[in-house]
Amino acid sequence: SLKSCDNTQNASDTNLNRRTKSIYTPLELQFIEMKKQFKDAVLCVECGYKYRFFGEDAEIAAKELNIYCHLDHNFMTASIPSHRLFVHVRRLVAKGHKVVGVIKQMETAALKAAGENKSSVFSRKLTALYTKSTLIGEDILFKQIWLDDSVDVEEVTADVPDNYLLCVCESGENLRDRKKGDLVIGIMAIQPTTGEVVFDSFRDCASRSELESRVLRLQPVEIILPSKLSDQSEKLINSITSM
Repeated sequence: SLKSCDNTQNASDTNLNRRTKSIYTPLELQFIEMKKQFKDAVLCVECGYKYRFFGEDAEIAAKELNIYCHLDHNFMTASIPSHRLFVHVRRLVAKGHKVVGVIKQMETAALKAAGENKSSVFSRKLTALYTKSTLIGEDILFKQIWLDDSVDVEEVTADVPDNYLLCVCESGENLRDRKKGDLVIGIMAIQPTTGEVVFDSFRDCASRSELESRVLRLQPVEIILPSKLSDQSEKLINSITSM
């Protein structure tokens, strides 16, 4: 019985907002767990016929999307209608927020009412993570245009031709070359909207002129780098991205 009492106490502590001393709602607890997994993403959570933002995400959405934000239970919250989701996702990414996540309900209200867990919170999971290079897809190009006649096609499809996602890797053949700055560099660029793939490997000197020419030609909107990158390559990429 003591162990059971301890478990109950631990559960109640987890469900308690230490700052306000109020109990988190099941939806808030669900959001907290998802936010732990995707700390760097602005999360849009499907709730019926709208998508809601919570906490700092709600404050970001209110500022960037010019929507109302208010306190609801333990979190600031803001919401957008479901049919405007992808227009707002695009705006958040365009404003410089690196990752925007979409969390959808995995149950309908009808199935929920007929099931055994009708009193529990809707099950939800992350279904998409949008970045600048992966922003345009079938869900945006078709669903949004067909469902909402007020959407400007150019607004949704702007910047499509140049949204390359570029991956860079390096390999130094020997210690002497690495000290001189000479490396073999591999690149792969993907154009998600068309499926185009560009790949190449080449030897580059300390000035990284070969890498620079390829990056400038492709003009990627997003670059994935290895955990260990040579100082010369890092300096070049920083100078290009800062421009």
